[in-house]
Amino acid sequence: MNVVKVGVLGFGTVGAGVVSCLLANKDVMARRTGVGIELAGIADLDTESDRGVKLPPGILTHDAAGLIAKVDVVVELIGGSGVAKDLILMALEAGKPVVTANKALLAEYGEELFAAAEKSQADIYYEASVAGGIPVIKALREGLAGNRIEKIVGILNGTCNYILTKMEEEDADFSTVLKEAGRLGYAEANPSLDIDGVDTAHKLAIMASLAYGEWFGMLPVSVEGIRDIDLRDLRFAAELGYRVKLMGIASNDGGDVSLRVHPTLVPKHSILADVSDVFNGVVISGDYVGEVFFHGKGAGREPTASAVVADIVDVALNLESGSHRRVPAFRVGRQFAGVAPLNRLRCRYYIRLQVEDKPGVVAAVSSILGEHFISISSILQREGQSSYNVSLLIVTHEALEANLSKALAEMGALECVQEDIRLFRIEDI
Repeated sequence: MNVVKVGVLGFGTVGAGVVSCLLANKDVMARRTGVGIELAGIADLDTESDRGVKLPPGILTHDAAGLIAKVDVVVELIGGSGVAKDLILMALEAGKPVVTANKALLAEYGEELFAAAEKSQADIYYEASVAGGIPVIKALREGLAGNRIEKIVGILNGTCNYILTKMEEEDADFSTVLKEAGRLGYAEANPSLDIDGVDTAHKLAIMASLAYGEWFGMLPVSVEGIRDIDLRDLRFAAELGYRVKLMGIASNDGGDVSLRVHPTLVPKHSILADVSDVFNGVVISGDYVGEVFFHGKGAGREPTASAVVADIVDVALNLESGSHRRVPAFRVGRQFAGVAPLNRLRCRYYIRLQVEDKPGVVAAVSSILGEHFISISSILQREGQSSYNVSLLIVTHEALEANLSKALAEMGALECVQEDIRLFRIEDI
């Protein structure tokens, strides 16, 4: 049996999970594949701390470059876009296949990395960069290769999904639940990348590029997070038959690609509405397959390690069969003219205004919406509140975002409006 030597760069949480899996299940992988996968070394700045994994002697090193030189497959689990990028490029230039979980690096520098892989005819695999242990990358690259991808809708960040789930279930405000998420280890000490939607945008950019044949990067993605979510809107959404989820959405928009991340109302009966706590869920729509749904743990040591090791197995099989670039990490096949701006979006909307309870308010608001070609599906004024600050809830029929933006600006200037207007897009999944 041939043996493929693997070097792991980075021995943090995910790195420890990958090492544990490689050591514990090497016999399983060998039986299934006919290839021996050997952990040849681990490079990390910290070679002293206990990660809870029993290691063979002499396997830890500070010398990442030296490790790259002696292995067949390089696994980058350092994170960030500094040292990690340099080491990946070093491996690729040496013709070594790379497995990475580094979503931020791919989203920002994917085009450069894939060009380096193409030049050296080396592989890059990155299943673990999106949705943890859920195999959405393999599905887009291989399983759905015969489909034109019409739309991707995903809950891609477990921290945000946990926060929104607990806010709804426990009727608790955002800051309270965020603190609890930090205590439980579901939120980082600095949770900005998660709660501001950036982490979701990284993942959406990667999936959209695979689906639509152009490496988009981060610039075209419209991003809104959940930092300003008001508990009142979760309550009102529930009454109207919806749940609030942070969604990453990529879709065909009249010959262009629409890329957006934002809090979204989804019907309670929909499959994504039931994706709760730290779980992720992704719906991919293809012209022949229809809708396929993926659900599972989107982060964590074991699920992410599972995805990394699956990529290592794929690469090992490529090496065994001499089929480098059998499934390139990214194949250009542009299908669309460009990226659609958010103001071209057409969808339904939830609008909440806090207004004075006096004659003419509803008529004034309705008139502004009508002037901008926005039709009202339902309108509800909540009773039992102060007459100086009453919730007025509006759900629209499908409307153009550009028109809605103008209408909101005019409504916000009305004397009767007491607070900033709250807006959610509705995704009828």
